Amino acid sequence: MAESVESLSEKLQNLESFIDGNVLAARSLARAGVVHMFGVVGIPVTSLATRSVVLGIRFIAFHNEQSAGYAASAYGYLTGRPGVLLTVSGPGCVHGLAGLSNAGVNTWPLIMISGSCDQKDFGKGDFQELDQMAAVKPFSKFAAKVTDIRDIPALVFEVIRHSVSDRPGGCYLDLPTDVLHQRITESEAEEFLVAAEKHNQEQVHKTSQTVAPLEREIEKAASLLRHAERPLVVFGKGAAFARAENELKKLVELTGIPFLPTPMGKGLLPDTHELAATAARSLAIGRCDVALIVGARLNWLLHFGEPPKWSEGVKFIIVDVSKKEIELRKHCVGLVGDAKQILNLINKEIKDDPFCLAKSHPWVEAIQRKAKENVDRMEVQLAKDVVPFNFLTPMRIIRDAILSAGSPSPILVSEGANTMDVGRAVLVQTEPRSRLDAGTWGTMGVGLGYCIAAAVAEPGRLVVAVEGDSGFGFSAMEVETLVRYQLPVVVIVFNNGGVYGGDRRGAEEIAGPYKDDPAPTSFVPGAAYHTLIEAFGGKGYLVGTPEELKCALAESFSARKPTVINVIIDPYAGGESGRMQHKN
Repeated sequence: MAESVESLSEKLQNLESFIDGNVLAARSLARAGVVHMFGVVGIPVTSLATRSVVLGIRFIAFHNEQSAGYAASAYGYLTGRPGVLLTVSGPGCVHGLAGLSNAGVNTWPLIMISGSCDQKDFGKGDFQELDQMAAVKPFSKFAAKVTDIRDIPALVFEVIRHSVSDRPGGCYLDLPTDVLHQRITESEAEEFLVAAEKHNQEQVHKTSQTVAPLEREIEKAASLLRHAERPLVVFGKGAAFARAENELKKLVELTGIPFLPTPMGKGLLPDTHELAATAARSLAIGRCDVALIVGARLNWLLHFGEPPKWSEGVKFIIVDVSKKEIELRKHCVGLVGDAKQILNLINKEIKDDPFCLAKSHPWVEAIQRKAKENVDRMEVQLAKDVVPFNFLTPMRIIRDAILSAGSPSPILVSEGANTMDVGRAVLVQTEPRSRLDAGTWGTMGVGLGYCIAAAVAEPGRLVVAVEGDSGFGFSAMEVETLVRYQLPVVVIVFNNGGVYGGDRRGAEEIAGPYKDDPAPTSFVPGAAYHTLIEAFGGKGYLVGTPEELKCALAESFSARKPTVINVIIDPYAGGESGRMQHKN
């Protein structure tokens, strides 16, 4: 008797191969365009990492989820695509919150994917059990938990889409252990993947239908700039993320308006540009009457846009992807949308009715005169070879070495108190997205993660980190990661024996039962940081003179191999971060 169609179908189904949640998650990420992943493997996500590698996703394995998260956040900024952070459950998820929150505050796209305990055992005290959805809520713009293997493709595409839509930020995907172990057939998996791709394309198409700013608002913005006596253009890393450097250049060339970048906006237009107001920052923001703010928030970095740092009657034109950011300002011209697109519209409006400040314009002359005075004063100090090193002498030598490297310029990573502050003033950025630092949140410990992200995002390009010894200590073990992946990263540690320096306590502060302990700001004097990377096969240098530093930089820049240069600084050089003294 012939077999029924149903039984034949059942037999064929039994012969069909099955895949588990790890494979389906890896396929979903690959189909969504993910090419790099950062993280720390372990129960229950090791198989997800290895399956992703098989599908062509490069996995960069770290020692600590914090550094991996910082790497994923910076990767999102540098590439415009969400960086992916993979963590284990419980404490791994908690450690990963550092990167997730850093991405959120800096408005960079990131996806944190964490394994979690078996759903049926939640609440019983399972291995590394944590209510991870509650833990990530304050730090993510969107979070989702997969409860069934069939939902994996749709939710992978959804978290990626949310991370880059509107104002970019961190999103979270929770993958319980039991879901990763569930199985479906290959044909079912493909069916769910195709459906997820189709739905995602539809959603992307909807969100890409951005509403152009009202023509009247563009006209108002152009009119304010045209009639201003002391206009200023301020731009930040939001403009850098939008790849708006060409539009900014055109605006400045059309109008002759001086410009001021925020720290990570540096390089969108060269610091050496004749209209750069960086060296005359206080004058520029203190006296301007109209300020066009592009991709920068009027937060603590820009003194909240308020007097006394800003003039009383300054008028703001704010370009931002988020309407909420603009609504924080009651009296401003708000232009909601992508910085690149809006600058194009402003440039078109200005071109149709052109104006340009002459080089002899009093405002331009005042900015240039003040900038020259400050630069000249700084150069007098930089010209001195001070030994034992202060902060300025080695910073000048590093600046000259970076400029001599040509184009593409090395990507600069900077963190620390004195080191970052002095570096911001001395080190020159001439190319966009070539500076990564502590950012909006002032996050310490980002250095090595950012270095790795930069090297992965732009393969072959030299990465140079200039770090304080305190900042370096947060993630120093990741020098092994540099060596393991043979990344072209040179880490320069300004070693002054502590936070701000060594022991700076006054006599009244050295008392009590623990008066013989080191100061809270002190580290081991003369710590041999360069030997740390040598333990893993990298190259280390100990330098204390200009010639030693020049030689180490020349050799390491040429070799483009993992390197740590330990620069011994006078522990009494420098002081507390000038911008933050009032807060400590």
